[in-house]
Amino acid sequence: MPESWVEREKLLLAPYAMPSAASAGRKYPEPAHPYRSPFQRDRDRIVHCAAFRRLSAKTQVFTGDLGDYHRTRLTHTLEVASLARTLGRALRLNEDLIEALALIHDLGHPPFGHAGEEALDDCLRDEGGFSHNRHALTIVEELEQRYPEFPGLNLSREVLAGQEARADKRAGPVLLEVQVVDAADSVAYDSHDADDALELGLLRLDELMALPLWREAQRRVRERYAVLAGHELRRAVIKELIDWQISDLLDEARRRLKDATARPGAGGPAECVIRPRDAMAAQKQEIEAFLQERVYRHPQVVAIRERAKQRLHERFSALLAAPALLPPFFQQRAKAVGKARAAGEYLACLTDQAALRGA
Repeated sequence: MPESWVEREKLLLAPYAMPSAASAGRKYPEPAHPYRSPFQRDRDRIVHCAAFRRLSAKTQVFTGDLGDYHRTRLTHTLEVASLARTLGRALRLNEDLIEALALIHDLGHPPFGHAGEEALDDCLRDEGGFSHNRHALTIVEELEQRYPEFPGLNLSREVLAGQEARADKRAGPVLLEVQVVDAADSVAYDSHDADDALELGLLRLDELMALPLWREAQRRVRERYAVLAGHELRRAVIKELIDWQISDLLDEARRRLKDATARPGAGGPAECVIRPRDAMAAQKQEIEAFLQERVYRHPQVVAIRERAKQRLHERFSALLAAPALLPPFFQQRAKAVGKARAAGEYLACLTDQAALRGA
């Protein structure tokens, strides 16, 4: 086993981290790489796959028709990876595993974000429905065809198990590295969805100041920068919101990790360790309820969502009526999983524009 990353992890990782040397391996065994750990290889395989590239043209919350400032599914993914690495490094967890988990976490999103997911779930209701979390597993285990030795990306069992935990919330204890990504995802969308809505003019900053978390973040910013206004103030408040939430997560995680019962066993800790303190969690719920009502249900957003859902329904019906319209790979796939599931998987892999272009 290569000494470089093994020894490095021994020096850097906390006792409760997941060391690469303890990985349960891959479905299809492979020899060790001379200078990359198993989780480094996972990260690289995800970054280089076609599904990851397509995230650049997939909706996060707002479509490209509304401008070019707001997040895409790819930029959201990279921001989550950045926040998760920060948490992981501060807690001395396995950053390579965290990054791989962050990069895969939204890999299965269809075009048009959650509107697309709702449409495909409806189209496939007689076939078990559609979940972007589970579709990510289908992508990395079956749909990506990059290597002659095996189907999919042959990722480590730890990365697959982490994504499986996202797909099935009833899953048992999960590694701290998995929990870190979930926490970072929450910080990202609570902060950035509001930022995007402000830039697009769907919200005003004074409306957000009715929320205690935003109001306190602005107060902290004003203490340091009394003269900020407009875009500068907004960006400073967003930064403060993110720093504050990350610090809160770290403080709570360190407190919980002092308790020996919170240390991971074979599959992870018996309880969720990477989570906000109760006061922060309550304030985050207020933000999420506000975003749900004022942003995700904004008439302009809803109108776009409904058009997107209609388009996917039309494409799905057309593919069922004429399966020959499917690319050859998915025509073959239909023999194994059925026409409906193959059509749904194909549509889920498309970018927004590709979904709009089709017949």
